[in-house]
Amino acid sequence: MQTSTIRKFHGEPTNREENVTHARRNHSQNGRIRPITVSRRYQDLRGLDRANRDRRRVTFHGVNDSGLVLLTFTLCVFGLMMLFSTSSYNAALQYGDSTYFLRHQAKSVVAGLLLMVVLSRFPDYHLLSHFAIPGYLGSLALILMVIPFGYSSHGAKRWFKIAGMSVQPAEVAKVAMILFLAALICKMRKRICKGRGFWFFLATPLLPCALIYKVTQNLSSAAIVFGITIVMLFVATPDYGRFLLFTVVAAGLGFAAIYYITKVADPSSSFRFARVLAWLHPEDYAREKHGSYQTLQSLYAIGSGGIFGKGPGESMQKTLLPEAQNDMIFSIICEEMGIFGGIALVLLFLMLLWRMMVIANNAPDLFGSLLVVGVMAHIAIQVILNIAVVTNTIPNTGITLPFISFGGSAVLIQLAEVGIVMNVARRIEYQR
Repeated sequence: MQTSTIRKFHGEPTNREENVTHARRNHSQNGRIRPITVSRRYQDLRGLDRANRDRRRVTFHGVNDSGLVLLTFTLCVFGLMMLFSTSSYNAALQYGDSTYFLRHQAKSVVAGLLLMVVLSRFPDYHLLSHFAIPGYLGSLALILMVIPFGYSSHGAKRWFKIAGMSVQPAEVAKVAMILFLAALICKMRKRICKGRGFWFFLATPLLPCALIYKVTQNLSSAAIVFGITIVMLFVATPDYGRFLLFTVVAAGLGFAAIYYITKVADPSSSFRFARVLAWLHPEDYAREKHGSYQTLQSLYAIGSGGIFGKGPGESMQKTLLPEAQNDMIFSIICEEMGIFGGIALVLLFLMLLWRMMVIANNAPDLFGSLLVVGVMAHIAIQVILNIAVVTNTIPNTGITLPFISFGGSAVLIQLAEVGIVMNVARRIEYQR
């Protein structure tokens, strides 16, 4: 008994673990254990993953994922540096303080890092499932609070203040939906693979998406919430035929909408129609109210940066680019750091997403995997949309770049999500 305890303490398998491993090896090919893949992780929806539990593993409880921590910290520090470089000139003109945006963002980053540590040390991430329904309903209530208590900024009423701090309910809704969808998938299990269960789950985010769009006029956040749902459902169900049907229908509706806006509708009837036309013909709509001036200045910034950029703080377009510290900060990064700096930042995000994919692949159970997949989907979708807007690949939607753009609520929620991922990572049982 004492020998077994000592061996387990030092990470060596006990006699029982050795017997299980020996039995598993006899049934495997060439005496080797097949590695776990992402698809295998979700096979418990069909009751096929129970055999995976007997594999020889070494447990590292209480150990943080150093790669995830380092990548997150690097993105936050780089974001603060580029935020100061981008916003110092305009902050000095508007507020008489070149560090105005930097100070506010630094406070949010510090608070977010503390929240990340707290969530990473949470006793058990399974306890978060108890907050799934309250979080879902609470996020809806926060969105509705924008109606009586919200204030407008740059023509958009999306925020309200709590204790002097601006809160954007759409950001809270994203993490609330991740918790709710992960808990719902685990509860529905096999029913989600059936027709009614599939379409019921797909309809789950419609209410928060509708409220986000109608109350806050934030189409991009509504699209991100729906995109998170699509990714989590895609990972959880083995039936890809319905996804193919959904993709074809969505693409058809998208092309029909573009045709209607460009050929039938009156552009002056909606600023979103005007943005689509400005996206298709940026030079022709540069002087319009909802035209392409911001997008054109962003493209000029990227083009003037060349390969290695003008150097930190040497951007000229930041004085002409509206909201350079928010939606368009990636273009200033490319101007000061060049295409090389832009690619390096994209690689950092890819490394972060890859690290999360590894954690999701090896998570102890389905709930943990889905939490990580939801966070990964949120960050990936937002990065793709932001860079697509900056490069005029899609119409301007007003979406920020995670960990980099100015926005207290956004960076606070994103760091909280990383804390949840770290909590799952600390309980992984890695294969020897």
